Amino acid sequence: MSQKAYQPLTLPTLSWGKKSSTENSAELVVQPLEPGFGITLGNALRRVMLSAIEGAAVTSVVIDGVNNEFASISGVVEDVLQILLNIKQIVIRNTSGQPGQMRLEFAGKGQAKVKDIKADSHLELLNSEHIIATLSEKAALNITFFVENGRGYVPARWPQDVPLQTDGRIYLDAMFSPLRNVSFEVGKTRVGQDMDYDSLLMSVTTDGTITPSEVISYASSVLRSQLALFLTCDEIPFGEMSKVTSGVEMDTVAEIVPGGPTQGLSVDLFLKSIDDLELSVRAHNCLVSSGVKRVIDLVNMTDDDILKIKNFGRKSLKEVKEVLGAFGLRFGMNIKEIDLKKALKRKNEKIS
Repeated sequence: MSQKAYQPLTLPTLSWGKKSSTENSAELVVQPLEPGFGITLGNALRRVMLSAIEGAAVTSVVIDGVNNEFASISGVVEDVLQILLNIKQIVIRNTSGQPGQMRLEFAGKGQAKVKDIKADSHLELLNSEHIIATLSEKAALNITFFVENGRGYVPARWPQDVPLQTDGRIYLDAMFSPLRNVSFEVGKTRVGQDMDYDSLLMSVTTDGTITPSEVISYASSVLRSQLALFLTCDEIPFGEMSKVTSGVEMDTVAEIVPGGPTQGLSVDLFLKSIDDLELSVRAHNCLVSSGVKRVIDLVNMTDDDILKIKNFGRKSLKEVKEVLGAFGLRFGMNIKEIDLKKALKRKNEKIS
């Protein structure tokens, strides 16, 4: 019995926006995607990232001389409630995933900060200048912190029917997620002459304990492990069949620039005149008068560069961005013309 033939799927290329990336914030561009896949993948990844990424947080503390969160400490400006709120904002990287402890011993006038805390070897404190409390000359503050790993938000886990703990421990609500913000936008991009494919832009910001790329990988692992349970029949090898077919189809349109932010895009497209973008007369004339005549000249510019052009406003900037997005292009691509020439040479060698 012959095996059923399936239609291949378009496989996207992932690229990180290096110019706007920092250690804890980055933008991921995923394109081209099958029509409708942008919002499907973007929403799934975002929800998993916000709810399932592990992180470390202080879940309980013992403050010497204090047995409840409504108390105050002699010589300390902040009351215990405010101190606890400050403790919740400590950013902790747990390198082993195991529970750990930290200790703060501070006496005399000054501000007790995160950098004054001594932690177990597998715990790293990132926001060292964060203030825990402010003390007067004769005051002292001694705190033992208990750190755990977890996911999402977990309410304070007080033992039932025990209002005061024998060791004076105070339990805290914990926000384990290392994510500060995750958002996505879906636009259209071009494959050959078809402009109905999706382009996904994901913006990820963390607290610094994990990088955006690690967040994406973690969320993908979660989704993959969950979706694998739905495979009740043999898996269809879309990955393998799509790699071959997609590559052949795209090569028949134009030479492809290998690797980097230009992967999956035509060399010819970058060398075309901006006339082919069919911009409005105002935007087109402003660009040409400033010396921007080819697509490569335009995509190598930044938002700030283009706004410096005389009579070029934000309305025109938005228009140009939308037009570039329709072709799978964007500002700040930093493409070298020499790379395009090399790609054209390879194309001509294949033809000959």
